[in-house]
Amino acid sequence: QVELVESGGGSVQAGGSLSLSCAASGFTLIRTCMAWFRQAPGKEREAVATMYTYDFDRLDTYYAHFAEDRFTFSQSTAENTVYLKMTGLQPEDTAMYYCAAQIGGDPETCVPPSGGFDYWGQGTQVTASS
Repeated sequence: QVELVESGGGSVQAGGSLSLSCAASGFTLIRTCMAWFRQAPGKEREAVATMYTYDFDRLDTYYAHFAEDRFTFSQSTAENTVYLKMTGLQPEDTAMYYCAAQIGGDPETCVPPSGGFDYWGQGTQVTASS
């Protein structure tokens, strides 16, 4: 069965760093769009980054404007896991971070604004305080 399990969240001071992981099971990352979303209390869910994995481990990666200079989206096909390394965290980054998957789609469907994510993890909380 398809399952996404996030881990790595926590609390840091402003300027700190965290690394999130999303372990996927029940499908392969190849020809799949993976994404990180976040949702702060009282606010709408927003995309952080998306990544499409082609054959031969070629990747297309897209970042939200707030993430492109501070966050790094990476993956391991062998481990069937995606990662989000975050640096320079600020209070406005505080949110529940979710991993999502769009399995077997075309790469163009992974270009933001992207949708059709059928599978979601349970989320991991990230808190940055000043």
